[in-house]
Amino acid sequence: MTGKTASDIFERIRREAHAGQLAAGQTLPSVREMADRLDVNRNTVAAAYRKLVAAGIAQTLGRNGTVIRPAARLGEQEGLLPGSVLADLSSGNPDPAWLPDPLQALAASGYRPALYGQPVLDPALEQLARQWFGADLREGDGLVLAHGAVDAIERLLAAYLVAGDKVAVEDPCFLGSLNILHSTGLAAAPVAMDAHGMRPQALEAALANGAQAVLCTPRAQNPTGCGLSEQRARELRRVLARHPHVLVIEDDHFALLAEAPYFSIAAKATTRRALVRSVSKGFGPDLRLAFIATDAGTAARLGMRLAPGTTWVSHLLQAAVRGLLGSDAARARLHAAKAAYATRRKALIDALSAEGIATGQPCDGFNVWIPLPEGRDVHRTAQGLARCGWAVRTGDAFAIAPGAPALRVTVSTLEPGDAARFAAQLRDCLGRV
Repeated sequence: MTGKTASDIFERIRREAHAGQLAAGQTLPSVREMADRLDVNRNTVAAAYRKLVAAGIAQTLGRNGTVIRPAARLGEQEGLLPGSVLADLSSGNPDPAWLPDPLQALAASGYRPALYGQPVLDPALEQLARQWFGADLREGDGLVLAHGAVDAIERLLAAYLVAGDKVAVEDPCFLGSLNILHSTGLAAAPVAMDAHGMRPQALEAALANGAQAVLCTPRAQNPTGCGLSEQRARELRRVLARHPHVLVIEDDHFALLAEAPYFSIAAKATTRRALVRSVSKGFGPDLRLAFIATDAGTAARLGMRLAPGTTWVSHLLQAAVRGLLGSDAARARLHAAKAAYATRRKALIDALSAEGIATGQPCDGFNVWIPLPEGRDVHRTAQGLARCGWAVRTGDAFAIAPGAPALRVTVSTLEPGDAARFAAQLRDCLGRV
C-alpha cells in the first residue's frame, strides 16, 4: 500500500477493491496502523476512509473497523416467475384484462413530437395531475415526473443522501425499495409494522439511530396490503415533527385503485417531503410514469436531473397518460377494476377464513398477506403449494430483520372458485408441514 495524501490512499484502495485484490468483508488496517505504515498523519487516513465509505466502497462497523463493502447485487424482483408452469400468485401484477389501451388514448389525446428544450411537463397533463392530487398538494408544491415510482424514489434519495446513509423503511418491505437501497449503498433501517402501518415507537428508534430519510407506503402496502389509519398517520406526524430535517417519501403507488383513504405522515415542520403517485397499477406497468408532488426545494433538485435538454420523461408517454387521465371511459374502467380486485381479495380472505387461516387485515391492493403459525417452515409450505400448482412468494423475501413466517399471494387474476381450491390446499400443506 502506498500514498501520502487522502486522495492517493483512497484511489489505491479503490483500485485494489475493484480488481478483487481486497475481498468483500476484508477489514482494512486501523487508522493508526495505516498511518504508521504509510508514515502519514492519522487525519489523512481517516479522511481517505471517510471518502471510501461515502463512495460505497467500504463501510464502518464501529469497533470492528472499516471493511470492504460487498458488491451490490440484485435481490428478488416483482413479476412472473421465469419458466414457471404454475398458477402464478407471486407476480404482484395487475390483471391485463383491466388495463386500458394506451394507443387508443394516445390517438384520442393527440401527440406532437417534442424537441430539445421544450417544457419537461406537458401543461395539460400537469393540470390533470393537480386535479387528481387535489387537496393532497400543499401550497407551493412543485410537480415533477419520473419513470415510475421506483425511479422516483431513487431520484429522491440520490438528491439528499450518500452511500452508507440509513433509510427508515417498513419491515417487511417492497422488493423494489430494497433493491434501490442495495444498489445505491444505502442502509435499510427496519421499522416494525402492525395492521395500521409503521409503529411510531419503531420509527422514533430508527430516527434516533441516524436514519436520514423515511420511505413509507400510506395505503396498499406491498407486501402486507395494510394502510395507515388516520390516528396512526397523526402519531407518525408527531414523531416526524421532532425530526424536521429528515426526508419523507410517501409511495402512494396504488392511488388510482385504492379503496382506503390517503393520510399523510409528513409533518408541517417537515422541510423535505415527496408524495409519489404512479400510474402503473391502473394503466399498466409499461407506462413508466409517476408524479412527484414535493416542496419547492426538492422539486428544484430533481429538476436538475430531469432537464428539458436531455433527460425528460417522454412526451409520448405523457400524451398517453394525459389521454387516460382525462378520459371518462378510462375512469369508469378504473372504477370497475377497483371493484373486481376488491371482490377477489375478499373471496380469498373468506375462503382462507373458512379453512381456519387468518390473513393480514385490513387489506388493499393486489396482494393478501398470510401469516403462518410460528415455527412453520415457510419454504416447505411454498414447495407444497407448488406441487399443487400454485406459485407464491415467501415472506422472507420482503423481510429486513428476521420475522414470523408468512406468504404473499397476488389475487389480481384469482377467480373465487380457484380461491376456495387454493385455501383448501394451503390448509392441507400446513397440516403436512
